[in-house]
Amino acid sequence: MAKLERKFNGSFSNLLSRIENGILNGSMSATLEESSDFRSGNARCSVRVFERYSYAGGNRLSLSVTLFQGADGIIHLSAVTSGGSNALFFKVNTWGEDAFLDKLAELLGG
Repeated sequence: MAKLERKFNGSFSNLLSRIENGILNGSMSATLEESSDFRSGNARCSVRVFERYSYAGGNRLSLSVTLFQGADGIIHLSAVTSGGSNALFFKVNTWGEDAFLDKLAELLGG
């Protein structure tokens, strides 16, 4: 697994849209597998689970993205990849996971 965490100011909706569109348009095999959205008072949380085929690893892998914005207005992002290995008992390669997370980091500005 690989993980990326960041904090942002700005529009929650715009950031979520940029992530969704960037991931889906950034790979021929990328799909949005599931989504969930919550609001409570001024707090907002969105979860997106993407999947794509990794040519390097020869398998499918997932990217889970969670955005949370509390009353202070700061947007917290947590992204975790999974499934990038085809070994039975331990991870042999994580190239696909790292590449999927790198694509998200690129969308977020490095």
